[in-house]
Amino acid sequence: MSGEVAARLAELGLTLPEVVPPLAAYQPAVRSGQYVFTSGQLPMVDGKLPATGKVGAEVTPEQAKDLARVCALNALAAVKSVTGDLDRIARVVKVTGFVASAPSFTGQPGVVNGASELLGEVLGGKGVHARSAVGVAVLPLDAPVEVELQVELLP
Repeated sequence: MSGEVAARLAELGLTLPEVVPPLAAYQPAVRSGQYVFTSGQLPMVDGKLPATGKVGAEVTPEQAKDLARVCALNALAAVKSVTGDLDRIARVVKVTGFVASAPSFTGQPGVVNGASELLGEVLGGKGVHARSAVGVAVLPLDAPVEVELQVELLP
C-alpha cells in the first residue's frame, strides 16, 4: 500500500484490514462508472465481532462509535479491493449508518459520527459527505452497527 492515503493511515496508527468476506450472495464493493458502492460493512476484526447487541442496552454509545470507525475502515478496504488504490478517491459522496438500537435509544447520529470522523481523519476534505444514520431493530450477526459508503473516483 503506497500513496497519500496509506501514509495518512500509517500516521494515524491504522492498518487497512483485509476485505471482510461476504456473509451471503453479494460483493463487498461494486464499481459503476466513476463510483464505488460498498455493501454494508460490519465492525469485523480478524473475522469476529468485538461486541454484539443493541446500542443503549448491551453496547454503550461510545463503544458503538468506536465500532462505526471499524466499519468505515472495513468499507475503505472494500473500496480498495475494486480500485486498487485509495488515492483514486475524489470524495466520499454518502455514508449510510445503521445502528441496532434499544427502543429508547435516539443517539444514532453520534454513533455514526465514528465513521464520519474516521473518513475525515484519513481522507481530509475528500472525506466530507452526505449521511444518514438510521436506527434499526437488529443487524446481521447481532452487530451493533453497520456502515456503507458511496465513493466517487477521480477520472
